[in-house]
Amino acid sequence: MSEANAEKIDDVLDLRGVMCPINFVKTKLHLETMEDGSVLEVHLDDGEPIVNVPRSVKDEGHKILAIESEDDGSWYKLIVRKT
Repeated sequence: MSEANAEKIDDVLDLRGVMCPINFVKTKLHLETMEDGSVLEVHLDDGEPIVNVPRSVKDEGHKILAIESEDDGSWYKLIVRKT
């Protein structure tokens, strides 16, 4: 069982269809409303969003628990623990 599968997801943010850099801004603002240690699942499109958002979230000091491809690979689940 991966670390992300063992975690309770506290909230889900669906950003499919949202363009860069707005998806990172929305993720950052959402994390600011959550308690430290909370786990957020973010749905992101393939391409720039899944490349840029995890890097930016990690640069903010949060922990990336998992990046999982969904369905046909057109979108991803990013699992983040707020620190």
